[in-house]
Amino acid sequence: VQLQASGGGLVMAGDSTKLSCSVSGRDFRSLDMAWFRQAQGQGRRFVSFISWSGGSTYFADSVKGRFAISRDNAKNTVYLQMDSLKPTDTAVYYCASRVYSDYVGSPYDQDIRYDDWGQGIQVTVYD
Repeated sequence: VQLQASGGGLVMAGDSTKLSCSVSGRDFRSLDMAWFRQAQGQGRRFVSFISWSGGSTYFADSVKGRFAISRDNAKNTVYLQMDSLKPTDTAVYYCASRVYSDYVGSPYDQDIRYDDWGQGIQVTVYD
């Protein structure tokens, strides 16, 4: 599975940006998808999850109400809409995938539960 992330960049606090992650090499509809982020000097942390069907979504408390996750199965792409950005959102963002049938009942917020990763996208939020 190959994951190609795009978007991000330099954003002013309070503004919005949208990340995309295109997937190839596997039936996209079989994949749970997630976003993690890693700020400088910190470990990789969970941001958001969307199930293979799109029927379940979860968010870290730090982004709840500001970020939205969605997927377009026709385009093999998952999105992370990021609104009301804060400087504390500054990080490298990673998309990740796992075959849902291999992880039924497994936690969705642990990076070790994902098999494939995108290359990482820098998002920098400034005041």
